[in-house]
Amino acid sequence: MTTYTPITSPGRRRVLRRVAELSAAAGGLLLPFAATVHAAGSPRFAITDTDFTLDGQRLQIRCGEMHFARVPREYWGHRLKAIKAMGLNTVCAYLFWNYHEWREGKYDWAGQRDAAEFCRLAQQEGLWVILRPGPYACAEWEMGGLPWWLLKHPGDSFLRTRDAAFMAPAQRWMKEVGRVLGQQQITHGGPILMVQVENEYGFFGEDLDYMRAMRQVLIDGGFDVPLFQCNPTNAVVKTHIKELFSVANFGSDPAAGFKALDQVQKGPRMCGEYYSGWFDTWGSPHKRGPADRAVADIQNMLKMNGSFSLYMAHGGTSFGLWGGCDRPFRPDTSSYDYDAPISEAGWMGEKFQAYRNGIKPFLLPGETLPPAPAHNPVIAIAPFSFKQSASVFAALPPKVIKAVSPQPLEAYDISRGIVSYRITLPAGPAATLEAAKVRDLAWVYVDGKLAGTLDTRYRRFKVDLPARSKPVTLEILLYTIARVNFGVEIHDRKGMHGPVTLAGQPLENWDIRAIDFDADAVLPPLAWKTGRTAGPAFWRASVDVATTGDTFLDMSSWGQGIVWVNGRCLGRYWSIGPTQTMYLPGPWLKRGANEVIVLDLTGPQVARSAGLKTPVLDQLKPDRDLPRPPSTARAQLDGVKPVHEGEFQRGAATQDVMFAQPATGRQFCLESLDAFDGKQFAAIAELALLGPDGKTLNQSNWTIAFVDSEEVSKEDGGALNAINGQNTDHWHTAYSGKARTTGHPHRIIIDLGKTDTVAGMRYTPRQGPEGVTGRIRHYRAYVGDKLVVDR
Repeated sequence: MTTYTPITSPGRRRVLRRVAELSAAAGGLLLPFAATVHAAGSPRFAITDTDFTLDGQRLQIRCGEMHFARVPREYWGHRLKAIKAMGLNTVCAYLFWNYHEWREGKYDWAGQRDAAEFCRLAQQEGLWVILRPGPYACAEWEMGGLPWWLLKHPGDSFLRTRDAAFMAPAQRWMKEVGRVLGQQQITHGGPILMVQVENEYGFFGEDLDYMRAMRQVLIDGGFDVPLFQCNPTNAVVKTHIKELFSVANFGSDPAAGFKALDQVQKGPRMCGEYYSGWFDTWGSPHKRGPADRAVADIQNMLKMNGSFSLYMAHGGTSFGLWGGCDRPFRPDTSSYDYDAPISEAGWMGEKFQAYRNGIKPFLLPGETLPPAPAHNPVIAIAPFSFKQSASVFAALPPKVIKAVSPQPLEAYDISRGIVSYRITLPAGPAATLEAAKVRDLAWVYVDGKLAGTLDTRYRRFKVDLPARSKPVTLEILLYTIARVNFGVEIHDRKGMHGPVTLAGQPLENWDIRAIDFDADAVLPPLAWKTGRTAGPAFWRASVDVATTGDTFLDMSSWGQGIVWVNGRCLGRYWSIGPTQTMYLPGPWLKRGANEVIVLDLTGPQVARSAGLKTPVLDQLKPDRDLPRPPSTARAQLDGVKPVHEGEFQRGAATQDVMFAQPATGRQFCLESLDAFDGKQFAAIAELALLGPDGKTLNQSNWTIAFVDSEEVSKEDGGALNAINGQNTDHWHTAYSGKARTTGHPHRIIIDLGKTDTVAGMRYTPRQGPEGVTGRIRHYRAYVGDKLVVDR
């Protein structure tokens, strides 16, 4: 048995760093020695060939994820007590780079951002800490935790690479993290056992030297505890490097995850993220994860001498404007409840008890569980009206940016918010206005009258304008929701991108004004008036409460926007659901008068709200969405010859299929002919396309051009799930209501955004136990320029 030796002094670290340098010069011959030394860093905590050990005793890490940025600081202790009571001995915590360095070079670790205090509180509760400092996190957080100002650098392929435009600021960040949290490592008497390098890089790239470089960045930042990387089961082998300890992420089939780890290293097995639920996106049903299956998986991992981290043990809330966006563009709800065993408001119910009971038999001799903490007080607030309003247009600042053609917002040093683009149009006939790109939603006004909307969800960047008998003012009001937090799409520059044309001719010389909400959603100066303001507006109400406590603001009668209470931003709301309430923590209220401000961009049905005692997390209202013309698309495969046909392998493993000959086209169709279970459904967890070099094609501009059916009522089985990079969700043909599928064949057609050469495909079946519906057996694949036509 090999016990990894610790790094115990700065002098020793300098020696080992020199060894690493010599190793690199010698072609890596010395790297195994350097890797062994850096795999662990404390006489107290070590990694052996079979176990984690603490003070020489075997340690099974029973960990739960909790993000301190998503929990009011006043409740950190309460949530940590709940994690301990559930049977966990460790808490896993992300750092979000942009949360601490929203403006380049200006770091913030105060108040809600006090990561060191969070670690101290965890230690007081008897919990160890696993730190995940990035630089990239994902976590359904704005831009995956990367700061927006990185996007001032040109190009769409430099983030998460060894490009100096990314590595230099990442090095500065890690040095700052080391300054703040270095003393919290177990090597210095703190609770941090291990530190993660990057996050799920196997979903993004294949440059293993990038991972080695990021590892060195953490070492140079002063981290001397074990460093590790995590990846989904199907990416563990391709991303493993001997310099880092590997853990696997999965939501089912622990045996497969642990088998992948056994292929690359000799050491203890650990699930870095076990999914206890899933996150929600606007317009899709609320996700749930069954407790019985999760408990069975947890117990199996413990029986196999494995360790785990629950993602999430407690999800919390993406307060402010920190919620992220799934690819290709599906914004996440502000609620990050995640159907976790500890709810968004810290409640512990049946799921919590099931996890606790499932873990109890595996406690060490003499180990007992403390009682769960009591729930925090909850109050109801009687319905109240908003009697004052202020126009968004009037709130725009006087400063004007002059632009011949609009550039992304980052080029103007604007981080996020509400942006007005204004220009005068001459008299002329009806014509189509078109922008190169619009991120994210925009409303087009002609002389103050709404003419249409632009919507990046559907790549709808055109609006038909009426004829003009005289010059008119064209004003486009744009709303940035969130930057994509996953995949190459993290290069997500906001705003309206030029060229902008009218009838095919460039429109130039724009006036641009912006309300930049900055890091903490700071409100602009507002001129209030009594009564309703037409168009997009801010609304204000004063609410008296006699006793403070948690509550849930009812936003079901509102449209789309943002809420502030006593100056604190609660997050975004959108009446399309599934979330219809907003969690308001008791410590953010005060006895007596409380100011509530709502930004509504589409207008409320009724300008009222109330504080409810329970949240509404699963109520969809698709009729409240922005207008969208009904689809008349249908598949047109008559006379089109498949580029490939075959039979997938049984099971849940990802499968690469190469075609006999590469094919060129703009659209790709996968046609399901039957399923392994013999039923009339098709499902896909993930579908990627392979180029002639065997690598996956860029999916940044992909859209679903056609799907014969999708389940959107009983579950989130939308077709976009098949191309969002997340193996845990899936597209599923419809099985409820009038949309129930009629049977095979089933077709999903992807528009690639441009003509491309497709040499193969990577198919990931629906995940879960053997027997889940929809796993495709026989199939055909098509490539063409127009596989979809309008009826």
